[in-house]
Amino acid sequence: MKKSVASILLIVTMMVLSSCNFEKKEVYNIATASTGGTYYPIGVGMGQLWTEQYKEQNIKFNGQSSAGSVENIDLLKNGEADMAILQNLISTQASEGSGIYEGDAYGDLRAIGMIWPNVEHFVLMTSEVETGNISDIEGNSFSVGPQASGTEQSTLTIMESLGLDKNSIRPEYLGYDDTISSMRDGRLEGGSLPAGTPVSAITDMFASGLDAEILSITDEQLEAVNSIVDAWYKYTIEEGTYPRQTEDIETIAQPNILVTSTAMDEEMVYNLTRILFENREFMIGVHNSAREMQIETALEGLNTPLHAGAYRYFKEQGLEIDEKLIPEEIQEGGAQNE
Repeated sequence: MKKSVASILLIVTMMVLSSCNFEKKEVYNIATASTGGTYYPIGVGMGQLWTEQYKEQNIKFNGQSSAGSVENIDLLKNGEADMAILQNLISTQASEGSGIYEGDAYGDLRAIGMIWPNVEHFVLMTSEVETGNISDIEGNSFSVGPQASGTEQSTLTIMESLGLDKNSIRPEYLGYDDTISSMRDGRLEGGSLPAGTPVSAITDMFASGLDAEILSITDEQLEAVNSIVDAWYKYTIEEGTYPRQTEDIETIAQPNILVTSTAMDEEMVYNLTRILFENREFMIGVHNSAREMQIETALEGLNTPLHAGAYRYFKEQGLEIDEKLIPEEIQEGGAQNE
């Protein structure tokens, strides 16, 4: 009897200590990208929103700058970040163990939801435009984005679908503002600038009178891209999004996803997801890209399994959840998925 009582006391003590260890975590880090992009202000804004909601518990959430999606995976793996914003391409490859993560799948990666679309903007000097679609980049000096960035990876994947590689262009590795500056100075003919619309660098490109265009992406090209990685969907940049833009531009987009890992507590992720989507207007005030953050499209294009907490929230909201997005921990639970 004494042994049974001792065993029960030991179990209770371990449970209390485990609970205390969770509560002791007072700061959660959200990995974003460079301070000049969209990821950083969105991440900082989410941190401010959640910190306000958790002030009584004295828990803080901080948006932290990084090199972008690729580094963010490492930060999550190493425990240096608790959440991160990723391009869908990078999230898909990391969770599946494909592409740049071939043979190195990150099985604990979990999605919270799509925040806003990362819209592909392939820009090219008008003098080099022939068909008006992205096949026109061949043979030109073209920026594919900073090395080891999500922009570089997505650009090269799109190029691969066209049968192109770095040898098909004269590649440069520039950020967005430097890309437009180099085009203006005659040192570059085009570049890839994926982001939420409107992209400030492209607004500047049109407003300054630079004779350049945003190239379209055809349905056939979208199909070819998704045959490599099913990460994109059709997107229309509506007339008037940019100065001097007099007609719609058909392109493609991939989700920018808020992710975490299985290490995050289910109840906390449930609450963070709920708070985020219930405070859309606050996030729009942080950055205009958040206007496309909606519950109805929160799962659009996702390939990475949801975190159990996010899954529960979206299930309660009545969303149809694709089987591939149901996390193992829910599938194993059985009853939770009914």
